[in-house]
Amino acid sequence: MTIHKSTHILKPMLNYSASLDLKFQALADPTRRVIVERLSRGPATVSELAKPLPMSLPAVVQHLQVLEASGLVRSEKIGRVRTCQMDSGEMRMIEQWISDRRSTWEQRLDRLGKVLAEFSDEPEKKGN
Repeated sequence: MTIHKSTHILKPMLNYSASLDLKFQALADPTRRVIVERLSRGPATVSELAKPLPMSLPAVVQHLQVLEASGLVRSEKIGRVRTCQMDSGEMRMIEQWISDRRSTWEQRLDRLGKVLAEFSDEPEKKGN
């Protein structure tokens, strides 16, 4: 059985893409974004996270489970208290993906700007 070189390249790319998909799906919900925003300021207990939200504690726990499954949030239970915190490394993966897209589009727009500038510098052709 021959394993193609492209299989070794494609599989990690698909895993990366699936991981990124989970992160964006987790962040698609406004409640989860509020939780992430709060955790960006430091660790918090589930009760602290639930306090400002207009929902039950079990509903907040479900949102936290989605965030944990995506890798964006980690939690630790000590006694009866569960404390959550952001995983900054996972957030950096999203930041890098966005930065790469931004860089690509900035380069494309710069090239377009140059083409448009050259086009506008050309003398206008007059009709007969």
